[in-house]
Amino acid sequence: MPMTQADQRMTARGVPNQAALARLVAEQACAVAFHDIPADVVALAKTHLLDQLGVGLAAAALPRNRPLASLVSAFGTGGKATALGFAAPVPAAVAALCNGALMHSLEYDGTHTASVAHAGSVVAPVALAVCEEKGASGARLLRAFVLAWEMFVRLGLAAPGSFSKHGFQFTAVGGPFAGALAAGLLLGLDQEQMTSALGIAGSQASGVMEFVHEGATVKALHAGWPAHAGLLAARLAEVGMTGPSTILEGAHGFYALYARDTEAPARLRGHLQTLGEHWHLRETALKVRASCHYIQPFLECLETLLRRGLEAENVAAIHCEVPRGEESLICEPWAEKLRPSSAYQAKFSLPYALGALLMDGEITIATFEGPTRPDVCARAARVTWSPMADGDFPNRYGARVTVTTRSNQRLSTEVADVRGTPGRPFAQGELPAKFYDSARRMLQGDAPERLETAVDQLDRTPDLTALTGALRCVR
Repeated sequence: MPMTQADQRMTARGVPNQAALARLVAEQACAVAFHDIPADVVALAKTHLLDQLGVGLAAAALPRNRPLASLVSAFGTGGKATALGFAAPVPAAVAALCNGALMHSLEYDGTHTASVAHAGSVVAPVALAVCEEKGASGARLLRAFVLAWEMFVRLGLAAPGSFSKHGFQFTAVGGPFAGALAAGLLLGLDQEQMTSALGIAGSQASGVMEFVHEGATVKALHAGWPAHAGLLAARLAEVGMTGPSTILEGAHGFYALYARDTEAPARLRGHLQTLGEHWHLRETALKVRASCHYIQPFLECLETLLRRGLEAENVAAIHCEVPRGEESLICEPWAEKLRPSSAYQAKFSLPYALGALLMDGEITIATFEGPTRPDVCARAARVTWSPMADGDFPNRYGARVTVTTRSNQRLSTEVADVRGTPGRPFAQGELPAKFYDSARRMLQGDAPERLETAVDQLDRTPDLTALTGALRCVR
């Protein structure tokens, strides 16, 4: 394809005559067919999709997510897509917004650790909504899910840690690009339209980290809005709106403004060369607890000591060594973390989570719903922290914990990386148990079993009739 005038413009690093990055994304993604995706990656995509649907269904059952239900009702029915928790179909853009927010609202969704991307909560809602709207096959859904997921992770790997350093959540600001790619693949956009869709998506990128200081539930929209925005970007490109091809590398583009990293475009160009060859989906960590991923290895450390015979009532103090880069979310400001204003805010509080584990012996969805508990805050006051000198964040989410007992005995343990990563997989049965516990909060009868079967058979089904039917069998 001949280069356009936009392609001939200088890149952010002053290198002329290179294809614009958005165009390179479009070319690379459109060239990968479903049969090019390895069988194990397809199987992983189905596992991740089922997990996303499960956590979204669990979230739909919670009272604090009623505003999302009201939003769906306000837009009305009449479309062909499914909003989780609703029996009647809705417009695709509404479904993407609602489902993305639900899937992210519990902090129960998986993370690609090195890029710190909650990719599934953006691309799953878009792929589901557009497939339902178009009557597309399960194989097309899986292809869009995988390729948008892979591109999303590469966006983050090009500037690791740079977005949060400047106050942005990467899932929120990078998500519209992934949503646009997923929708564009399913709508059959050509490379020119896809390039514009990505350019349009960049003008809709948003998502600041200020929510953490008050525990504002708007963080759920950090996946819902990118899903919605990406889908609309693809639709706008389909009907002729154009977007800048240099949206990623331009002087006023994505990396310059959100990451302030002049080297990121060159890194992304390198990462894109492996799209369709290297599969980052194999590296993603799912969760079995509904809390910030950074906290989970610390919970595992404390659980290990409790299993070894430590009695909760005998704990005088807990000291945590925290990998550098995590502290701004789970430790700072410390006074705020010791007494969060709500249980939702406590999802990002290292001391509160450890205090809850001491009090209850387990961490569940209910741990972080409703008001904070004074008894848990009292236990949280026993926790202190310091930076970990040898951490490898964000490549690994490690933890080191030392407990001092009332008799002044010191007990220490550590984990090198969070469970759920390829090197530390969950035990057989843990993820299915999570799915059924989540899905049964909203679906009735045998709908959870039918949903699991429908997802398992996606690559062999001509449409989503079975999956949609199971999702709409709500209480």
